[in-house]
Amino acid sequence: MEYRYMRRVLPAIAILSGFVLSIASCPAATSETSHEARASRPSTEDWQVYDGNPEQNHYSSLTQINRSNVNKLVVAWKYDTGQRGGLETNPIIVDGVMWARTPNQGVIALNAATGKLIWQFDSGVMARGPVRGVAYWTDGRESRIFAGVRNYLYALDAKTGKAISTFGENGRIDLRKGLGRDYEQQSIALTSPGTIYKDLIIVGGEAPETHPAPPGDIRAFDVRTGALHWTFHTIPHPGEFGYGTWPKDAWKDAGAANNWTGMTVDTKRGIVYVPTGSAVFDFYGGDRIGDDLFADSLVALDAETGKRIWHFQGVHHDLWDRDFPAPPVLLTVMRDGKPVDAIAQTTKSGYVFLLDRTNGRSLFPLQEEHYPSSSVPGEKTSPTQSLPTLPAPYTQQSVTADTLTNRTPEAHAWAEKQFSTFIGGGQFVPPSVDKLTVDMPGFAGGGEWGGPAVDPNTGVLYVNANDTAWLVGLTVPPPPGSPGERIYQNQCAICHGINRAGSPPAIPALRGIEGILTDQEIADTIRQGKGRMPPFNSLGDTEIQSLVRYLTREPQQQQQPRTQKAAAASSSSEPVAAEAGDESAKNDMPYKTIGFRRFLDPDGYPATAPPWGTLSAIDMNTGKYLWKIPFGEYPELAAKGMADTGSDNYGGPVVTASGLLFIGASVFDQKFHVYDAKTGKLLWETELPYSGLATPSTYMVNGKQYIVIAAGGGQSSRKPSGGVYIAFSLP
Repeated sequence: MEYRYMRRVLPAIAILSGFVLSIASCPAATSETSHEARASRPSTEDWQVYDGNPEQNHYSSLTQINRSNVNKLVVAWKYDTGQRGGLETNPIIVDGVMWARTPNQGVIALNAATGKLIWQFDSGVMARGPVRGVAYWTDGRESRIFAGVRNYLYALDAKTGKAISTFGENGRIDLRKGLGRDYEQQSIALTSPGTIYKDLIIVGGEAPETHPAPPGDIRAFDVRTGALHWTFHTIPHPGEFGYGTWPKDAWKDAGAANNWTGMTVDTKRGIVYVPTGSAVFDFYGGDRIGDDLFADSLVALDAETGKRIWHFQGVHHDLWDRDFPAPPVLLTVMRDGKPVDAIAQTTKSGYVFLLDRTNGRSLFPLQEEHYPSSSVPGEKTSPTQSLPTLPAPYTQQSVTADTLTNRTPEAHAWAEKQFSTFIGGGQFVPPSVDKLTVDMPGFAGGGEWGGPAVDPNTGVLYVNANDTAWLVGLTVPPPPGSPGERIYQNQCAICHGINRAGSPPAIPALRGIEGILTDQEIADTIRQGKGRMPPFNSLGDTEIQSLVRYLTREPQQQQQPRTQKAAAASSSSEPVAAEAGDESAKNDMPYKTIGFRRFLDPDGYPATAPPWGTLSAIDMNTGKYLWKIPFGEYPELAAKGMADTGSDNYGGPVVTASGLLFIGASVFDQKFHVYDAKTGKLLWETELPYSGLATPSTYMVNGKQYIVIAAGGGQSSRKPSGGVYIAFSLP
């Protein structure tokens, strides 16, 4: 699932009905000279779809900004939403109008040449948390904008920003409905835009990391009426393909296996490619023994009917939160001198799977690697995982004593001592009870939701990645002493820990918050979400009040000695049942997380050796790397001479026909960067008011090329967050 707080769901795609920008029409560039020669040609191009186009390649044919003049970029305009909370939006631009989101999940339309506000839509639904864009549809006569606000999908008039009352229920669809379960008990959100195919909008949804969680159904709705057109069950029902990969009747209460990251459309073939995340619970699967199709899979569906064409599962029986984290990319590669239409899927584990677009077969050899079995009672891991032999992974795959930090002697000594108490240190080592396991790459990737860019003329893929270790462990929780504690253990402990210690700053501790936040502020955060934390739509007012009471008014109870039975539970490897007759003292799972946090040294830096973030260029024709560089930095370390550490980064790159790679993404230095796509050389950078943790968009209006990025900050940075759009152009 999506690493935010931890809930994750989908960036997605939108296509203009009746007009599709085809990368096949772009003239092939065979040299740097040809790239630069096209700079003088007049060009008009919009950014019509989330991530640029249906192929999801983050590519633009614009060339006005090129290697020779990129260092002359200036700020063309800024638009400050006036809201705090961060932005992850990739704006879309059509005919000089830009549609984007605000930190409070509003929608805005701006003049793309000036940044002047045209209209703003506020749903009235209190919402915070990440939203990554909107979807655009037109039939040539009318145009609509589709936006997710928590569990609702809205249809807006593109010209006025007014909700279209004839769509769904008075302008919106409640995505909790139609899942075959009590909708009021479901938590689902649309943090990224839906995918448009002809007159359909296709959506997935964000789901919780723990039970109860809705199934990850993929659904297509009519763009005019909101009527349901088709559904694909990612947790198969009886008689459906994949049903036998789950326990009998798992479809009734199993959850997630959802598309939170977005989809990709082959408009020529009428295929929508759907990457999915893990099933709940993330780190224990004793209730879902089997390979769990279609979790952690790339599924090719007939976009008209939702029928499965083929699938490829990247992780069998996932216990490591190894979602496919970004929409796959359509590209054409050469095999035996012939072009092959392919699809490339980046992963949180640091591998790229390159598959034949028509049948899902890997275009590089796969090998089944054997991994340790689980020691947790009731668990049964998959004995093997399938990995590509090419390309080589773009992130480190293990942690050893030799790869621990050397930032200072003290930090190294501390890391060595801690590491000696951990299990594992690499890929696919299953979590254990009452002991921490090192997970590398960590739960934040590897690759993340920003996704890669691909130059369709060369087949070169550009991917930014995180390269730090995380820690996870399981424990048998004591029977909860109150309804609020039960809710906490079942819904909150997966991120904040059974002891409420969190993993600051990304996941705050919940001890002592009664002295910082009011009851109302805590309740609002639970209802609306904040930062990477999702809204808990399934919790009613009484449950929220119980949870707030547990967090703020039960310190004496929390400090009371536990019963002998409960105390034994914390040290035993066997699950212990709740006290009979106390309905509030029941847990939904026999194990909870004792740790889900970064492996950081006492000063808050990664406890492994750098680079802690990278940017790579991979030739997907051969699987060979063209270049790889550290990406991002900590300004205070750079000032001391450690300038090439790399850092956490979120949001993807954009590549243009002029051979430039634009990317914000770096969490701590707040910079917007431009690299030479051929060499990886930094050509230009500037500091943003907040970190640009979003994929930029580039477009042309009135003969001038712009590049715009959403700057909002957030993630693991301790700096303030905001919501500003900044567009750059040549003077």
